[in-house]
Amino acid sequence: MSKVHNFSAGPCILPQEVFQEASEALLNFNNLDLSLIEISHRSKDFVAVMDEAVSLVKEVLDVPEGYSVLFLQGGASTGFLMSAYNLLKEGGSAAYLDTGAWAKKAIKEAKLLGDINVLGSSSDKNYSYIPKGYTIPADADYFHLTSNNTIFGTQIKDFPQSPVPVICDMSSDIFSRKINVSDFALIYAGAQKNLGPAGTTLYIVKDEILGQTGRNIPSMLDFQIHAKKGSMFNTPPVFSIYVSMLTLRWLKKLGGISVMEGMNNAKAELLYNEIDSNPLFEGVAATEDRSAMNATFVLKDAAHKEAFDAMAKEARLNGINGHRDVGGYRASMYNALSLDSVDALVQVMKELANKYA
Repeated sequence: MSKVHNFSAGPCILPQEVFQEASEALLNFNNLDLSLIEISHRSKDFVAVMDEAVSLVKEVLDVPEGYSVLFLQGGASTGFLMSAYNLLKEGGSAAYLDTGAWAKKAIKEAKLLGDINVLGSSSDKNYSYIPKGYTIPADADYFHLTSNNTIFGTQIKDFPQSPVPVICDMSSDIFSRKINVSDFALIYAGAQKNLGPAGTTLYIVKDEILGQTGRNIPSMLDFQIHAKKGSMFNTPPVFSIYVSMLTLRWLKKLGGISVMEGMNNAKAELLYNEIDSNPLFEGVAATEDRSAMNATFVLKDAAHKEAFDAMAKEARLNGINGHRDVGGYRASMYNALSLDSVDALVQVMKELANKYA
């Protein structure tokens, strides 16, 4: 059978070699005649996995001294609340940028704990652009933003200079491009886009910002407790962390973030060039804010939908339907997706135009 081209927005495509090694570990891990998911998380074999995963994050992202790297549970949705609990002071305020569904949910959770100032929102145009021209208040406890918006296909290209600590949800574009970790007080990301299967969330937190809120934080939401316990305050999601470690090994072997960023830019350029030149399609997001991870586009004439969908199915293009809230189409081009897969989509789009334009 021909290859399935997996454009799923998440859980998403991962490298085939990672799947292979992970499947072997499920049956017999480290020649123990035991599965990875049945050994103790306190055993030296899994502690070595956790240590390597943390070390690889620090190496690949060039994380400076003074930051803790944690692999926890609960998804980025728990991170919405954890970030506020750990950085929003009693009686304090925080600033947020509203760029889509996930930013909106982060704002909702933070409002449970304090005064939240939404500096800008693109909801007026269905989140098709990134707000600009806002001023970050110097008296805010922190500024929170979402780097990439999977549903609407927008991405922050240049992070703002901030007078206060910056928190960023990077769930859908972490490890896809170079970032300066020292510009952020906290980065968090669900694994199920560029890192591993759903089940663990990566946190990179600046140690000196913790313990400053005056709050009594529930233990499971306290970064200091998790940092002191090496992400093992409770039983960690061992399989998701192990696959994340394998993916980071793959990324390092490939050449690291710089190489990956170049590959991602090439994929995005190929697809967006076709969207812009093809008479049957048009992009949804503002051109200057288009995501390199999630390209959103629509047919100019819905009469062609049945034909396009049938051709996409025949070409084994998986996961290109847009999010249920917005419709249209979405091609998610995460790290492990090949340029060949993007080209397969482009060829179908060209074929449709040749028949009906």
